[in-house]
Amino acid sequence: MDERISASYLIETAFPLDEAAAVMAGEQSTGTFVAVPGETAQLKQRNGAVVERVVELGWADSPSLPGARSPKGAGAPRWRQAEVHLSWPLRNIGPSLPNLMTTLAGNLYELAQFSGMRLLDFEVPRVFADAFAGPQFGIEGTRRLSGVHGRPLIGTIIKPSIGLSPEETARRVRDLCEGGIDFIKDDELQSDGVDCPFEERVDQVMQVILDHAQRSGRKVMYAFNITGDLDQMRSRHDHVLARGGTCVMASVQSCGLVGITELRRHSQLAIHGHRNGWGALSRSPQLGFSTPAWQKFWRLAGIDHIHVNGIRNKFCEPDDSCVASARSCLTPMFEAPAKDFRIMPVFSSGQWAGQAVDTYEALGSVDLIHACGGGIAAHPDGIAAGVQSLRDAWEAARSGVPLPQFAATHRALARAVEAFGT
Repeated sequence: MDERISASYLIETAFPLDEAAAVMAGEQSTGTFVAVPGETAQLKQRNGAVVERVVELGWADSPSLPGARSPKGAGAPRWRQAEVHLSWPLRNIGPSLPNLMTTLAGNLYELAQFSGMRLLDFEVPRVFADAFAGPQFGIEGTRRLSGVHGRPLIGTIIKPSIGLSPEETARRVRDLCEGGIDFIKDDELQSDGVDCPFEERVDQVMQVILDHAQRSGRKVMYAFNITGDLDQMRSRHDHVLARGGTCVMASVQSCGLVGITELRRHSQLAIHGHRNGWGALSRSPQLGFSTPAWQKFWRLAGIDHIHVNGIRNKFCEPDDSCVASARSCLTPMFEAPAKDFRIMPVFSSGQWAGQAVDTYEALGSVDLIHACGGGIAAHPDGIAAGVQSLRDAWEAARSGVPLPQFAATHRALARAVEAFGT
């Protein structure tokens, strides 16, 4: 029997659920809106998608999305919601990421039978593990490169987002290194602008990082934003590598699956995946992708880290969605002895020491980067105290000591609670 690709969806439709699921299967494999010559029973058995199961969940008073139709002559439509599981023979596409996305998340979103369509999750055969390199460093490699073990990497983002010169950026990096930071990243808006040319920024920042490493014995990881076309990304990667860097960053949605796959094939550095633009694909609960499904594409392509927002973040994503995203990053995609494709989740967005305990309780792991901007830079006692407050908070979390109790004997954390707590 052929190996199969499987996927689950949340749907909403006014049509009978079995009929709607059959439309999905046909549209994404052998069928079209009408029977055509050549679509034989043998061909459909060999290449057709299969509806594995349909689980009804409930119904809505009105369609969640515009443009949906209802059955003719059916009276007032009832918009039913369900979870649909489909599978496809691997032979339809082979181990191809672009064609996997086309199959799982292509024209389905435009079908008029549906007022809701969301890819929840998918699984692929082990041949994908053999065909794609996946994360080069992942969790353990990131820890090895940064020299941080047994706790989260404490990270931050260079702000202002854009407008600083290379010299000003390097000065901020110097302050952060001296303050004990583990990880620093460019903002996703900072690329190769007139005010802060890429190569000059790398040269000045890496000089600071290397000088600090010589004094301290530990090299801070800096994710330089190399987002661009393929030639630009390869060239920028090589410049970072030549200057002694350990990490590059790419905006995955902007670069695309082919761009990230090719970057991974070229890269000798950790790849920090930024998910900007993700909200357009996921903010509607009845449309797009769940984050666990969406990030699997990028894990296969070869990123080592990905953003998952954070507990009580400044954006619209609820806490349970952030935690589900992070858990997915830490969950193997394939059974041993195949490579597991686990990556490091990056908690960010409005973060400070106060979220550490809840994050640890929800995730049950310290394998993450906790990136805090104002939670470090705006600490009333300075950057070093901001970094220390995060380390204190994670020590409290791992020790099972309530944050207020731990703060009573740890000044940096206590001052953070005074400044940012509610």
